[in-house]
Amino acid sequence: MLKPILEILRKRNQKADQKLGQSAKRGWWLASLLLILSLFSEKDMSRVTAAEADWDGEWLAEGTFFRVGVIADKKRLKITQIDSMGQIWSSGEGKIEENIVRIKVEYAGASGAIQAELLDSKTAVVSAYSCQPGYMVVCALSKGRQAIFKKVAGPAASSSND
Repeated sequence: MLKPILEILRKRNQKADQKLGQSAKRGWWLASLLLILSLFSEKDMSRVTAAEADWDGEWLAEGTFFRVGVIADKKRLKITQIDSMGQIWSSGEGKIEENIVRIKVEYAGASGAIQAELLDSKTAVVSAYSCQPGYMVVCALSKGRQAIFKKVAGPAASSSND
């Protein structure tokens, strides 16, 4: 008589263990998912911070001696002239939005904006975003053109002015 009761209790314990095992598995998957999501969100935040820091430094236009210093601070970007190859130009302050910045510039009677896109921590592609008046030679020549800039020095060198 005791044997059937023990058998019933054993089966109930097995079912309870199975349910507990399924619950533990669900909890493990949920914990893993939350951990993965938190890692991705931290990685995303560090990418944005790193991109801002990546702008800082001395940049050289590929194939030329044209060199500028770049200082990024609080989502703002400032360009300083280092070697302008005799060209006289001025620029305003740009606003960093992820890996792109637009900066107002004036050169040879024309005014407009350039757009720089940070491809990686050492490479940026720069193009004319706007240029007025459109009949100026500098505007006509810059339309549809891009220049590749390479970072050649870190932030300490970018504060020098020529």
